[in-house]
Amino acid sequence: MFSQLFPNVNLEDMITATNETIYMTVISVAGTFILGLLLGLLLYLSGPGGLWQNKTLNWITAAIVNVFRAIPFIILILLLFPFTDFLVGTIRGPNAALPALIIGGAPFYARLVEIALKEVDKGVVEAAKSMGAKYSSIVFKVLLPESMPALISGITVTAIALVGYTAVAGVIGAGGLGDFGYYYGFQRSDFDVVLFCTILIVLIVFVFQFVGDFISRKLDKR
Repeated sequence: MFSQLFPNVNLEDMITATNETIYMTVISVAGTFILGLLLGLLLYLSGPGGLWQNKTLNWITAAIVNVFRAIPFIILILLLFPFTDFLVGTIRGPNAALPALIIGGAPFYARLVEIALKEVDKGVVEAAKSMGAKYSSIVFKVLLPESMPALISGITVTAIALVGYTAVAGVIGAGGLGDFGYYYGFQRSDFDVVLFCTILIVLIVFVFQFVGDFISRKLDKR
């Protein structure tokens, strides 16, 4: 039945493409979480009423975030070709897609981090300050733990966006399901290949959404 529905699908190649998509997504999500968290913290802490209130630092950070959020992902990949070639040694393959995926995803997540931190009860922060807690303690023992469910929900949304970005990156040779669907499906007019790649991408999105929601609910109940 499978061969009748998808006569042009090579399962071995499809498994390789799926693994490449999962690899790009997982690594880029990890990098995006770290970089986005740092940018989000800077936005929050240097903003009005923040622990490190600094208009200049806040403006610079916000400008960086806004500029990279505004650049369409396909254009960002092209702009980063020289940087990617210097960093990875190639502009093709899953590893070459990682810099663009992280740089493209981190500013988006940074804004979600900023929103999550702003939702933390200011009374809790003030109580910690009145007890003489250091800024580092307030960040790591108050702000981050209190906002963790929202942070996990935010990285889940970002991860789903990054799955879509990997498909876009595949069109210019990054590998994965996007690459496979475009070159071996669309270019050859084998639309059963395109359909199967789409189904696999949707399944990957569902898995990330399920895992993210599960972790977020667990943290919210603590």
